[in-house]
Amino acid sequence: MTAPSYVLTVKCPSTRGIVAAIANYLSDLGCNLTDSHQFDDPLTGQFFMRVTFASEGGASLDKIVEGFAPAVGDGFAMEWAIRPSAEKMKVILMVSNFGHCLNDLLYRWRIGALPIDIVGVVSNHLTYQKVVVNHDIPFHHIKVTKENKPEAEAKLLSVVEESGADLVVLARYMQILSDALCAKMSGRIINIHHSFLPSFKGANPYKQAYERGVKLIGATAHYVTADLDEGPIIEQDTVRITHAQSPDDYVSLGRDVEAQVLARAIHAHIHHRTFINGNKTVVFAASPGGYASERMG
Repeated sequence: MTAPSYVLTVKCPSTRGIVAAIANYLSDLGCNLTDSHQFDDPLTGQFFMRVTFASEGGASLDKIVEGFAPAVGDGFAMEWAIRPSAEKMKVILMVSNFGHCLNDLLYRWRIGALPIDIVGVVSNHLTYQKVVVNHDIPFHHIKVTKENKPEAEAKLLSVVEESGADLVVLARYMQILSDALCAKMSGRIINIHHSFLPSFKGANPYKQAYERGVKLIGATAHYVTADLDEGPIIEQDTVRITHAQSPDDYVSLGRDVEAQVLARAIHAHIHHRTFINGNKTVVFAASPGGYASERMG
């Protein structure tokens, strides 16, 4: 039988001996390290590490977790977690009237390229209700107005809590979340938006980009904070534009890169490769083989 595999994530003040202490602890329990990434940030004084390991000696998850804090974690003031590699994160998707990211995520989920458990889709419109229901996923219509926003967010939190969701993805959800909700779910909400140089805000950003002759358009996926569209960045990408392309081309290419960037950001998060480091992130690369190897756990 294949030995059970686990993921250990660590964040702590930087000092000597951390890697050795972790390796020795796992080795003493008969565990074999299969992948390891680490980063020591001299500016913040923080150390980050992600380790995958197989429990070849038969130690259970409970035993590994129980002994980690007294043997390693407490001595280094660690924030740490150990999880089964194959455990699927519960995710809620949120969408308004632009469905390209939602449809892309549903497709990746359906073919197994994005190993998550979609426990619900929330929308302030009914546009994609049939699409969601046809995937046998619960659909929650929560209408949002200036007058009912507190009640709408209370309903959203109820959906999150009742479903046990670990992550909320704003797949082009066009409502601003309150500061209180952002704080309550810090590090658990990912958003996607277009990103240009220069930046174009307001209506029709792609039309504005076309009129300014932009040569690069792109997308940014980030964790949501109270500062609108300024949370710690997880993933970005761009695509080149030429003078011969139309405003419709800008929109098509922009939506395509948005979908790709969002999927990569979610993939990094659900495999515990992302760490918030102040106003930015540490994102460890996928293990050799990319998505496929991580999908197999």
